[in-house]
Order: sequence, then C-alpha cells, then structure tokens
Amino acid sequence: MSQYQAVKGTRDIFPEEAAQWKYVEGIVHSLASLYGFSEIRTPVFEYTELFQRGIGATTDIVGKEMFTFQPDPKGRSLTLRPEMTAGVMRAAIQKNLLSLAPVHKLYYISELFRKERPQAGRQRQFSQFGAELIGVSSPAAVAEVMTLMMQVFESLGLHGLKLRVNTLGDTADRLRYREALQGYFAPYHSVLDEASKERLEKNPLRILDSKNPAVQEIVAGAPKLYDYLHEVAVRDFEKVLFYLEERGIAYEIDHRLVRGLDYYCYTAFEVTSSELGAQDAIGGGGRYDGLARELGSSSEVPASGFAVGMERLLMTMEKQGLFAALNPHGPVVYVVVQSQELADNGLQVAYRLRKAGIMTDIDLAARSMKAQMREANRIRASYALFIGTTEVETGLYSLKNLVTSEQTTLSLEGVMEILREPAAKEFYKL
Repeated sequence: MSQYQAVKGTRDIFPEEAAQWKYVEGIVHSLASLYGFSEIRTPVFEYTELFQRGIGATTDIVGKEMFTFQPDPKGRSLTLRPEMTAGVMRAAIQKNLLSLAPVHKLYYISELFRKERPQAGRQRQFSQFGAELIGVSSPAAVAEVMTLMMQVFESLGLHGLKLRVNTLGDTADRLRYREALQGYFAPYHSVLDEASKERLEKNPLRILDSKNPAVQEIVAGAPKLYDYLHEVAVRDFEKVLFYLEERGIAYEIDHRLVRGLDYYCYTAFEVTSSELGAQDAIGGGGRYDGLARELGSSSEVPASGFAVGMERLLMTMEKQGLFAALNPHGPVVYVVVQSQELADNGLQVAYRLRKAGIMTDIDLAARSMKAQMREANRIRASYALFIGTTEVETGLYSLKNLVTSEQTTLSLEGVMEILREPAAKEFYKL
C-alpha cells in the first residue's frame, strides 16, 4: 500500500464511475443547448472579496468553509471558488456582456471547494452543474431555469424528488421580516445554539435554515415571510407557480426555505431526495437581482439560476438503480490474435477499425487466446474478432457475438458494416 493517500475530503473517480459522470454531463450539455444556454468556464480561484461581497459575510460558506490563501504579490487574498454564481456574474460584468445583448443564458459543469466535514455526498472538492440567466428575472425567466433543472432530472429517470419553493420578497420585505424575526427569537436567546445567536444579530433569516433539531422546534412557531410581502412580490410568486402548474411540474410551498446565500430575492427553490437522509438537498437556486451591484456594477442586473450537486445526484441515481442498464465498459469489438506471430496483423486490423469509428481494443501484453477472451468478457466487449493464419491469408475474419455466441465469417469491410449497425452499438446508451 502506498504511503500516499488522497487528501481528506477528496476522492478518485475510476473509469466505471467516470462513465456515469459522462452520461450525466452529456444530458446536461444536451438539454442546456436545447434551452439556448451556452457553456462558461471561469477560473478555479478568485479574489476573496468577490465571495465576501457576493455570497455574504454572514453565511457559513464565507465564515467557515472557504479555502483562502495569499500568494498575490500585492497581498490580495485569493480563494478557491466555493460556488459558481458570483464568479459567473463577475465574468459577465468584466466582459460587459449586457452591452452586447440584453439577455445572456450561461451554464457550467465545474469543480468547487469548501472546508466541510467530509461525508457521503459532501466532499471538500466537489462538482456542480448549473445555469444562470442574466439580464432578466421575470417570473417566466425564473420558471425557465426551474424547468430546465427539472427536465434534467426527468431525462435521467429520477423519481421521488421534491421541489420546494418560496418567495423572499425584495429588500424592504426582508427588512420588515428581519425585525419580526428578531422580536420573535429574542425571548429564546438563552436556549439558542451559538450559531443561531450570532445569526440573530447579523441575519436572523439564516436561523430558519438551522439543522439543529432544538432550534427547529423554535423555528416552527416563527412568523412567515409571506405575511410581510408587498403585493408585487405576491403576484410575482403566483405567476411562477402558474408556469410550474402549466408544465405539470409538481411543487410544494415551504415558507421556511431561505437558501444559504445572501444574494437571493423573490423566488427561491430547492430539490430534495429522500434517498439521501438528513442532507437531502440535491440542488436549488432562485433569483438574485442585487448581486451585480454588490460586485461593483453601476446598475442592478436582474438574474436567476440554479446549481445541482453532482455527487448527490449520482448517489440518488445509484440508489434508484438508474445505472444498472448501462454498459459503459469496453469496446464494441475486442481483437483476439491466435499467436503472437500475428500480433502486428491484429494491431493493423484494430487500427483500421478505429479509423472507421468503431470502438476497438486489443491485447498489448502478449497473453494467450484464452486470456484474451477472458479480458474481452471482463470489459464486456460486444464482439470478438479472431485473427489467425487463415484469416490473414484469406482476408476473411471470424466475428463472434459475445452476447448470443453467434459466429460468422466475413471480410473486414463486412465486419465494419455489422459493427456500425445500431444493434451493435446498444452499449453506447450511457
């Protein structure tokens, strides 16, 4: 055993699991394009103040979870990105995208970093996919990103997910609600945990997000933000719900849902899975009109978006058996040589098959025919193509279907024709 191990909170992804990731990523790329979203890739680290201003100084992410370092020659602190929205908005402002077009639809699949306690589905290096719709945040725009997210889940075959939605109103609504919450929680100050006491002064809405069962009992009787909304916020929320109902997307209203980041306003949403236990959130998002101004924009930029945790999504798919039918291993065909004297002939045949676009593998370790067949079965190749003296002399090759055991003899061109047929490519269905 090596003296070196993966760093705590990180993990290796081996080929079988990597194929599952590629499958999910393929669905994301396909559906994002279908909705008119284009991919963006931002740097893995940013100036620390971007997250302090964008996410909010009172959040757990900024207060406890960021990997921050200071290699900048000018002494400016840098941070490995703990989330994507602030970086995407920074990029949009820096590039002045809204001067090019009034609306931009961007999506990403990215690695993120947080100093969290490692556990199932939660790592210190983790991945998310998400989308940001920048330049408009009407109910139709918010419903658009929600619909894209839910269609990804549907296309992956997930079931039993729960979409929870709430409205946070605007700044004035939340200020009124903040005062109401401080008044409500003040008599409970002595029994609140330390985190909630700190939040009571800085951002009492965050107490609603507490996972402490004792605090949750107190939260159960707290005032509802919905009762402090002005009429415009109520109508906005009702229109979002109308779009969800029109599209047959089931939801439930959760007045305690506030999300963990300070930049949200109006609609917020979260998707959970009962397969994941206490940490049941797969993804979520909402509207964040004030983020651009926090990041130095001269004007407010309406926006909405979502992010989904890849690790938790894959865990849910695994528990629901959605990978059982996949065969991401192996090539369509495995070239088997009768003897090592024919190895060069086999390599040339494999080369020609690959040039024709047919996934092909061949033994490079000078193993026996029996060992080569074991390898073909181990990697679940669909076919075995045999190279013997007769095949080399006649140009006719024996092709065996490793699923049905049927065997036929034909030219290399005939082999290619069969291997290009849809029936021979079923294992591509990732």
